[in-house]
Amino acid sequence: MSNPVQRALSRTRALAALVLLTVLGSLLAAPAASAAAAGTPVLPLFVRRSSDGHLLAYEPKSGGGLQSPVDLGGGFAEATALVRATTSEGGTRNDLFFRLGGELYYTAERGTSTMPVASNMDAYNLIMTPGDMGSSASPEIIARDTSGALWLYPGRSDGGLAARVQAGTAGWNSMNALAGYGDYTGDGKNDLLARTTAGTLYIYPGTGSTTANQILGTRVSAGTGWDAYTALVSTGDNNGDGKPDLIARDSAGALWLFKGTGVASAPFAAKEKIGNAGWNAFNAFF
Repeated sequence: MSNPVQRALSRTRALAALVLLTVLGSLLAAPAASAAAAGTPVLPLFVRRSSDGHLLAYEPKSGGGLQSPVDLGGGFAEATALVRATTSEGGTRNDLFFRLGGELYYTAERGTSTMPVASNMDAYNLIMTPGDMGSSASPEIIARDTSGALWLYPGRSDGGLAARVQAGTAGWNSMNALAGYGDYTGDGKNDLLARTTAGTLYIYPGTGSTTANQILGTRVSAGTGWDAYTALVSTGDNNGDGKPDLIARDSAGALWLFKGTGVASAPFAAKEKIGNAGWNAFNAFF
């Protein structure tokens, strides 16, 4: 028998949204991640399987790497954006933002309800979260519009979002990946990672402010050659040392861990392989 979400999706997108609202809370039942000693979240890697729209959660291993996956269920193929959140239970639960059409929804892990939090979100060609950039203990949403401007939606403790503020003027279309979930410069504020189409990775230090166009500081280069990777994602502190890391997938489908150092001038240690070829089977990493 087909998944009820998939059956709903075959009828209408509107009905699909209603069904997703009722089932997502029960699907997000992976074990809650613990917080690192220094305050950087230790979060599972979430991926979406290309073949059937299932979400899988890979909990981190002690010292770095990933455990065997937990299947969170199917029916997620229609979501055009998937973003993690750590809003509920003091930042220890693996909540989710997802976009259907122009509507962005929030659902809490092990929750019983899902709520719409923003409309007209189809105006953006990239949506992600860098964690808390300064508005509260809740993660923010960063979105890039088609003109290349960057916007920040401050997070609220109930999973909702406050009115957007501009985080960057036109020009961000020169970036083909945004990532980060933590403090990569060691100043106690969450930062944003951005990769240019030429393969240079930059750290944009967070200022701790959510005032328009004062959210990000002067960028620092984290090196070149990052165009060798087809996906970049941070799950916070993967190896449990209190510093945020970066996970990258190469063109052959292998997965690599770049452990964070907390030093802006040399933000990552030498890469370590944490997954053999096969990760090309997933079309979303978050």
